[in-house]
Amino acid sequence: MVVTIVASLPSFLLASSVSHASSTSSLFFTRLRSSAGFRLSFAVAPLCSRRAKFMAHSIASANLGLTQPANVEHPKIAFAAKEVDVGEWKGDILAVGVTEKDMTKDENSKFENSILKKIDGLLGGLLAEASSEEDFTGKSGQSTVLRLPGLGSKRVGLIGLGQPASSPAAFRGLGESVAAAAKTAQANSVAVVLASSEGLSNESKLGIASAIASGTVLGIHEDNRYKSESESKSKKPQLKSVDILGLGTGPELEKKLKYAEDVSSAVVFGRELVNSPANVLTPAALAAEASKIASSYSDVLSANILTAEQCKELKMGSYLGVAAASDNPPYFIHLCYKPPSGPIKAKLALVGKGLTFDSGGYNIKTGPGCSIDVMKIDMGGSAAVLGAAKALGQIKPPGVEVHFIVASCENMISGTGMRPGDILTASNGKTIEVNNTDAEGRLTLADALVYACNQGVDKIVDLATLTGACIVALGPSIAGVFTPSDELAKEVFEASEISGEKFWRMPLEESYWETMKSGVADMVNTGSRQGGAITAALFLKQFIDEKVQWMHIDLAGPVWNEKKRVATGFGVSTLVEWVLKNSS
Repeated sequence: MVVTIVASLPSFLLASSVSHASSTSSLFFTRLRSSAGFRLSFAVAPLCSRRAKFMAHSIASANLGLTQPANVEHPKIAFAAKEVDVGEWKGDILAVGVTEKDMTKDENSKFENSILKKIDGLLGGLLAEASSEEDFTGKSGQSTVLRLPGLGSKRVGLIGLGQPASSPAAFRGLGESVAAAAKTAQANSVAVVLASSEGLSNESKLGIASAIASGTVLGIHEDNRYKSESESKSKKPQLKSVDILGLGTGPELEKKLKYAEDVSSAVVFGRELVNSPANVLTPAALAAEASKIASSYSDVLSANILTAEQCKELKMGSYLGVAAASDNPPYFIHLCYKPPSGPIKAKLALVGKGLTFDSGGYNIKTGPGCSIDVMKIDMGGSAAVLGAAKALGQIKPPGVEVHFIVASCENMISGTGMRPGDILTASNGKTIEVNNTDAEGRLTLADALVYACNQGVDKIVDLATLTGACIVALGPSIAGVFTPSDELAKEVFEASEISGEKFWRMPLEESYWETMKSGVADMVNTGSRQGGAITAALFLKQFIDEKVQWMHIDLAGPVWNEKKRVATGFGVSTLVEWVLKNSS
């Protein structure tokens, strides 16, 4: 499918209205016009006659519930690094990041820390007094915002960093707390300063400033696209500018802040993909979003969207077996990044699981803990991959070629769907006996991984909300990493140290493969319940070329914030950092 964006319109809305051609036409164009007068042209290769037969139903299904996301504009925050005296900065909130040590007071209950002592002096001792009354000790997660006269700022905020903070996650948390304070106070302008920044290296200052900026952007973000106008406007963020004080100035720091903005906007994009319900984000809609990324950064990105017929020609029987039950047809997404100039030193592939909804198929998800109500998140891996594509399209790193691959479809139930006991043939010729239709993600990834290897890449990282077993093992905040390559593991873990995302390496225990053997095919698609995340990774390994370094990331836990009932955008930041490491 070739998608040409003629004018800007919320692409979820546009993609949901794609029609499907009958097999009698070689190519057709559909032009859509919204009430706002925007237009989109689709050039769509013909699909099989069965799909044409369900054309009307497909359109109705894509508009199920008459839901259309609002075209919400994200707040644009201007970040600047400045060297301004804290007492002279003028704005709404002066936010001070403090450790527990910074909050130490002398025998007269006065601060020993020089920054806090200075602010407290300008406030006539009220900051020390108020912090004691509020029982603020600088612990991580603590914050207090006070309206006190005597400073250039209207308010002063103390935000706890806990023990001496050194990790990106701690400073990203500072940014998120700043965003929360700004929301509550409806603040337009904020300055952020660390109570203790002495002795920090230039590299550390760059990283801290970047993490604060990222945390602020992500903290201010609220996904209100599916809320009524009155609800979404009730507490609209007002934050327009953030000044970062005391960490230096200059073009290097400005570049780092711009980088943080680019990656954070990509994380927000990934969050919103995962948040979108399956009646809006169909496989066609996901393909349209991918194509939109490529057209936005066409100097470095190209898109190739394959239809079911084209996937059939490539013998992707494993992927198409999963897709067979749904009236919403599958789309195989392939974006390719090539730098604007210079030689290519490394070829990489990022492969994301793209199930826009997973019912479980005939092994339908039932009972407590089945989570069928949030199975829109089963494309979380593809959201991370496409988010990374968006960020890299803006950053344009040299020396690296990157392929972004998603086998997108739904896992539904119908008379045309795969059944337990069916045997599927993947594009590398290997046969799979389906003993559980709810272990479908690995079936789609099988053909996606073969396709990735065929692009001549050196390294592959795949990301998938693959197993509940990984959540049982590592909890909701940590992704499981499986790879036979120590070198690749080192690269990705170094990238995660910068991103602040949490990963844990898991064993690829080859002896567990015994439980994956079939009596009638090359393998089954699920083994025993014990070690389920490991056997899932071993399954994927069967579709990797031996010459290619490969890693599987199971992000079933951290892709979703259960408490807030929203997506996290997990994986985007680490993928971008990893690509940049290979670029340099």
